[in-house]
Formats: sequence, C-alpha cells, structure tokens
Amino acid sequence: MASTLTRPRHGKVIAGVCAGIAERFGWSPNLLRLLFLLSCLLPGPQFVVYIVLWVLMPRRPY
Repeated sequence: MASTLTRPRHGKVIAGVCAGIAERFGWSPNLLRLLFLLSCLLPGPQFVVYIVLWVLMPRRPY
C-alpha cells in the first residue's frame, strides 16, 4: 500500500485520480473506475470532485 495519495505516471486512463486512490487503499483501479462511472448516473458533483482531485493530487515523481 502506498503511503501518500499521488497520481501514477503509468497505468492511468484519464488523469490517474482513480488509479491513485485505488493504489493508496489497496483496491482495484478498474473497480474504482466502474464505481465512479456508476456514481455519475446519480445527481451530484462527481466531475467537479474529480477535477479538484486532479489538480490537488501530486503526480508521482518516478
């Protein structure tokens, strides 16, 4: 399990937000992506949260 919340340089689909969160908590990146897509069917600020995390989460240095 990674110790900090960072976006990976490899293995990402769009910005690496889902991959970074999944890696941090030991989850499957594809499962988290699927859950995010399903959550987009519900009303809420999902896209805004994703963009904010994209900006705030640092990219992994290696």
